[in-house]
Amino acid sequence: MSSSRIPKEQLTAYQRWELASFDEPSPAEKAAAALADQVKKATEEARNASYAAGMEEGRAAGFEQGKAQGFEQGYADGLAQGRAQADQERTQLLQIAQVFSDEIAQANEKIASDILDLALDLSKAMLKSALHVRPELVIPIIGEAVRYLPSLQQPALLFLHPEDAKLACTLMGEELTTAGWRIVEDAAMERGGCRVDTASNQVDATATSRWQRIAAALGKDSDWLAP
Repeated sequence: MSSSRIPKEQLTAYQRWELASFDEPSPAEKAAAALADQVKKATEEARNASYAAGMEEGRAAGFEQGKAQGFEQGYADGLAQGRAQADQERTQLLQIAQVFSDEIAQANEKIASDILDLALDLSKAMLKSALHVRPELVIPIIGEAVRYLPSLQQPALLFLHPEDAKLACTLMGEELTTAGWRIVEDAAMERGGCRVDTASNQVDATATSRWQRIAAALGKDSDWLAP
């Protein structure tokens, strides 16, 4: 009796179908699956696009904010630097102005002093010329000197240059004699002045002394005998 078993090699070619072959998706299911894939893909693309847009917007906003903050900080720094530089320049200008003012003050003081020296020299020259041209100008000086003493005490001597002594004797000799004065000639004296000696007082009204008092009152040291 022949065997009913079929060898395994002979069955392989005829056993290629599977149970799942009866579960193949229908066209509607395939379409739904394809649509689901498209929706998923679109959702992911939209999410990615939104993320990218959000990132770009955030970056742009951050850039603008940083730009604004940087501008404000730069403006503040520039303003502070400008003010500091302006203050420094103002201080330098004030220092220059002060130095300039001091120089002007010193120059004015020097000019004023030089002008005063010139005025004294001119005055001295004019007085000497006037006394030479008008020797009688000594008479008021003699009168002032003798009247300076409140009471006359003997001996009362009036020292004059010889030429002035002659002039005094001519113009006021009687008055001086009556008042108790005795004229004494002194060749060492310059014309235009006198010296009064009494027992208790002395009045130096020589031209040199009077000129020195005038110069001292003006803060100067001017010698009457200097040319």
